[in-house]
Amino acid sequence: MKLQRKNRRALALGVLAVSGALALTACGSDDTGGKSDAAGGGSTTASNSSVKCDGAKGQLLADGSSAQKNAIDAWVKQFSQACGTQINYKGGGSGAGVTAFSQGQVAFAGSDSALKPEEVEASKKVCTDGQGIDLPMVGGPIAVGYNLSGVDDLVLDAPTLAKIFDGKVTTWDAPEIKKLNPKAKLPSLKIQAFHRSDESGTTDNFTKYLKAAAPNDWKYSGGKAWQAQGGQAAPQSSGVAQQVKQTNGAIGYFELSYAKDVHTVAIDTGASAPVKATVENASKAIADAKVVGTGKDLSLQLNYTTKAEGAYPMVLVTYEIVCDKGNKSDTLPATKAFLRYIASQDGQNVLTQKDYAPIPDAIISKVRTTIEGLS
Repeated sequence: MKLQRKNRRALALGVLAVSGALALTACGSDDTGGKSDAAGGGSTTASNSSVKCDGAKGQLLADGSSAQKNAIDAWVKQFSQACGTQINYKGGGSGAGVTAFSQGQVAFAGSDSALKPEEVEASKKVCTDGQGIDLPMVGGPIAVGYNLSGVDDLVLDAPTLAKIFDGKVTTWDAPEIKKLNPKAKLPSLKIQAFHRSDESGTTDNFTKYLKAAAPNDWKYSGGKAWQAQGGQAAPQSSGVAQQVKQTNGAIGYFELSYAKDVHTVAIDTGASAPVKATVENASKAIADAKVVGTGKDLSLQLNYTTKAEGAYPMVLVTYEIVCDKGNKSDTLPATKAFLRYIASQDGQNVLTQKDYAPIPDAIISKVRTTIEGLS
């Protein structure tokens, strides 16, 4: 009996050893999803995605844009399964992310606005011999969601949106709204306009659109903090979406991925037909963006006043902010591996499944090259 138990124990240990070896070798991959030699390259991947771990280990802390959190969550799931690296992305908003990055509290940050000159200067304190740079990674439309009983289709233009969010148009049967929606049964109901309470790149891009497309009706300078008076505030995109969902007469702005259970506004851009907030329509607008960053910085200039057919003008691009040089040695391998995955074709393909728009090829190829040079 003792001999049998010893044999069974030896057999069990052997099976565990073989299983462990198979688990390690099964992780090897190249960028196309094919397996690579783990002994030779040290890369690892999950069986259902192209994730090259390349020494990634431990834990990464990150914070920032709530706009991209649904995408980050999907990416983290794939990456963590492949590499065993724990990534804690708080999604506290773009302002919080940039602050945490400049204070050296996170390995990377997400922001829906590129770094300002003073923020770049602040980043030099934590990026030894380098600075923070913007890597465009997630695109998508800023949807204007509304909750209005009996109205399933609604068209608004930039001037009317500006007046609504500035408290100048206060009821749903206002002449400006009626003119754009002659067939709709608009009630004499007070408009409940919701904006972000926290500093937000979504707010920054939304107000950039209003400023560019309705300069006579939106007189504020813009930025991550909401400047107009009146209205009601809620934290993060999820908070604004929830308030719109539960309040009849409400309207608010948030990313399309948060608009699952609410109606969204079609925008009259001056094209032949109003444009809905869709991934495809946002991609048409993002493709018109120009890289205006210098050096390794890849910040973009968006065209908020496009009148191209089918182009949805109210878009944002979320940047991952990281040091070009001077990243912490204990987090650099995992940071590069994660960024490499989310910039890969497989990583970008995840975006369309989550109602985001992939970054156009001409831009994302530059992102991939820049990631490889991070040090």
